[in-house]
Amino acid sequence: MDDFPQIVDRYIAMWNEVDGGARRRLIEELWSATGRYVDPLTSVEGRAAINDTVEAAQKQFSGITFRLAGPVDAHHQQARFGWELGTPGEEPIVVGFDVAECDQQGRLAVVLGFLDKVPAM
Repeated sequence: MDDFPQIVDRYIAMWNEVDGGARRRLIEELWSATGRYVDPLTSVEGRAAINDTVEAAQKQFSGITFRLAGPVDAHHQQARFGWELGTPGEEPIVVGFDVAECDQQGRLAVVLGFLDKVPAM
């Protein structure tokens, strides 16, 4: 699937979009209605729950942003990519990678997140 770099760019933008209306529109365009997001901290299904998850992450990590960390590796309807969360120009505080699968319409059907580096609690 050749569109995955653009899909992943929009996915990262979703995590950084602080305007609730703009973020919900992006989620509507990007995700299937029954899309699932799963990482070690949460497992949600549906666009509203995905939006709530993004809002919670933004509250927890206020003022810092997600960024792609390296190229998107994709084939067929699936991709994997690394990402970082932090202040630009500084060492990221969270590092992880996601595996994404799109449906036949090119919308995200499932994203599985993995955390490689997290802040000490």
